[in-house]
Amino acid sequence: MKKYSIYLGLLAIGLLLGWVLFGSNSSKAKAHDHSKEITSNQMWTCSMHPQIMQPEAGDCPICGMDLIPAEAGADGLAANEFKLSENAMKLANIHTVVINDENKSDNSIALSGKIVENEKKNAVQVTYFSGRIEKLFINFTGERIRKGQQLALIYSPELFSTQQELLTTLKLKKSQPQLYKAVRNKLKLWKLSEAQINRIESTGKVIENFIVYATVSGTVTEKMVDVGQTVKQGQGLFKIANLQSVWGEFDVYEKQVELVKIGQDIDVSTNAQPDKTISSKVSFIDPILNTKTRTVTLRVNLNNPKSELKPGMFVKGKLEAINRSSSVLVPASAVLWTGKRSVVYVKTKQDKAVFEMKEVKIGSKIGESYQVLEGLKGGEEVVANGAFTVDAAAQLQGKKSMMNKNGGVITTGHEAHLGMNSKNMTMINKRVKVDSKFQEQLRKVFDEYIVLKDALIKGDTQKSIQASSMMLKSLTKVDMKLLKGNSHNVWMELSKKLKTYTQSLSDSKDLKAQRGYFKPLSSNLIVAIEKFGINKEVYSQFCPMADNNSGGHWLSLEDKVLNPYFGDAMLKCGEITKTIK
Repeated sequence: MKKYSIYLGLLAIGLLLGWVLFGSNSSKAKAHDHSKEITSNQMWTCSMHPQIMQPEAGDCPICGMDLIPAEAGADGLAANEFKLSENAMKLANIHTVVINDENKSDNSIALSGKIVENEKKNAVQVTYFSGRIEKLFINFTGERIRKGQQLALIYSPELFSTQQELLTTLKLKKSQPQLYKAVRNKLKLWKLSEAQINRIESTGKVIENFIVYATVSGTVTEKMVDVGQTVKQGQGLFKIANLQSVWGEFDVYEKQVELVKIGQDIDVSTNAQPDKTISSKVSFIDPILNTKTRTVTLRVNLNNPKSELKPGMFVKGKLEAINRSSSVLVPASAVLWTGKRSVVYVKTKQDKAVFEMKEVKIGSKIGESYQVLEGLKGGEEVVANGAFTVDAAAQLQGKKSMMNKNGGVITTGHEAHLGMNSKNMTMINKRVKVDSKFQEQLRKVFDEYIVLKDALIKGDTQKSIQASSMMLKSLTKVDMKLLKGNSHNVWMELSKKLKTYTQSLSDSKDLKAQRGYFKPLSSNLIVAIEKFGINKEVYSQFCPMADNNSGGHWLSLEDKVLNPYFGDAMLKCGEITKTIK
């Protein structure tokens, strides 16, 4: 009996141990399965092509590399986000602003125009009878006259004969009073005064020459006759403007028309007195658009008691845009333009230097800001200074960028200073052996690039356009079929960038814009020559002050530094950073 008790005790202990061991493992298994269920939505990406996102592990469809977990590969960032190092932020002087911050954004519209005569105050002094001008009492334009002042002395045969009629009908005044009154009224219609007519009747003498008196006060703006000239009734003698009140007429561009309205307050200043501001209101907006300038005329009334505002003077106007509360405004420096697309870079994490490109639809320019019609909302933080540098970093990390809306890795050879993981760039930067024909074709592209670089040094925009056009032709003749494998893929990306920047430079007539496109063009060409070679020693040079102190590289055949970003302004600014052999 005691023996059975021992057996039963051992059996109970065994069951207890079995429950502890196997029951615990079962719970763990269930927990493990649950974890797998949670991570079943894991996305996989390529370290070389972050735009690739697949739900399962495998090979990259572009380069064939093993895919990695998206979160692990992007440091927890979204597919289109990228991060810059603190050092890169400081070197590039990158600043961000929160859009629609009323304390920082200037919502005023700056207009340019000129002072013109107030047409409502203009008059033409005419003669009311025909005759010959015997004398002019006003002999030059700009002379000020007052109402009732003598202007001209005219001999009028017509008026001479009518005076004789008056003296004849005067004798018949009692028998034919109606005839007498008709002749007298005829003289009044010719602007003879009662005193003049009475003098003719009292003296019985005909006046040969009559004086024309000014009917308005003002300034003579045009003398329309000369002494000895015959004039007809109603013909103009002088144009007279009252310059005590003038108009300021401003040009409003087509995109700005919706931002102005009659009655808006406007501050006006002149080049003659830039520190003096005249406050007025918009009195008129031309309903017809000038098809040549694509502008409409905005007008304001300006009092001019001291004649300080002179017709022809250039003036500046500043007014607040209407509907500012409903507009999303972004600093003009934040917008990057490429053809029909406009992009900005948004800081997506407040505590980290993480950015993402967004395409926007731009409206009117208001002061130093643009209206954003689509793509942004108030409160977002955008890059206001150093946008080109951020764009370059986006290209380096294969994210969506200004010239590549679909993403894809492209480099400039300077990844470390922009925060790029150089480990991922080994395959891009490594020199490869390629067909000599391809190197010859790339060498022709480089030769045209040197011509372009020299034109930018001299500030010759026309020659820059010609050189970039020739470079574009050379790029189109490069046969990418001469490349195999990864080299083929790399050149496809580089070629697309090179063509885009070269085309943009060719289309631009502004020197500053050309130099802006020259920077990414140079960076991508440096990568191409480093990887494929052109059988020639080339110097890679760098100016730290280019692109608002964010720096810019370029290539040269000489070890002498001649700066294409500043030309004569800072011709020798820069240094040789690398010799590509």
